[in-house]
Amino acid sequence: MIRVLALLLLCAAPAAAEVWPQLYDVTGVAADDVLNIRAEPDAGAPILGTLAPDARGVEVIAEENGWGLVNTGEGAGWTSLRYLALHDIGPALLAPRLSCGGTEPFWDLDLVPGETAQFDLFGDKGPVHAASGLQRAYGTPIGMAFTATSGAARMTGMIEARDCSDGMSDRVYGISLGLLVEGAGDNSGHYMGCCSLQAD
Repeated sequence: MIRVLALLLLCAAPAAAEVWPQLYDVTGVAADDVLNIRAEPDAGAPILGTLAPDARGVEVIAEENGWGLVNTGEGAGWTSLRYLALHDIGPALLAPRLSCGGTEPFWDLDLVPGETAQFDLFGDKGPVHAASGLQRAYGTPIGMAFTATSGAARMTGMIEARDCSDGMSDRVYGISLGLLVEGAGDNSGHYMGCCSLQAD
């Protein structure tokens, strides 16, 4: 049976502090228009991409002078926070979902709050499943550890809100993850990677 061994919230931000990243929904954009993503936090900067007028769960990594840094394609750009409203994740959720990954070797970890953590090492025979029970602190994980087990497999992770690079693209991440997997055969090992907040 899957069971959580431990959950530790290591630090918390003051309630009034702005904490990044956060999830937003596009608002105030006409149905036949788009919200531009620009190369710099400036209305005259070149357009790198767009967000649909009904886009939801857009991850904003950082803020500068009323502009939010978001990922687009294999890079990142800036969009006006004037057209973004804080995403309502709902009172039942303790945290938004986290999608994490890393390279050398390639791996993924999906954390579903209060439910499961699924680790996949590409090229191996199967995932490691475990409960996570993550909590949320003022909009984003800002420093928390989790330990979870599934059978003989044990995962211990440290999540921090800090700049992170995937080493392959110009995408920007605001959450890093250090993960130790034990008792999982060829999947066992220490992994370092980056995470994104997910709305679903």
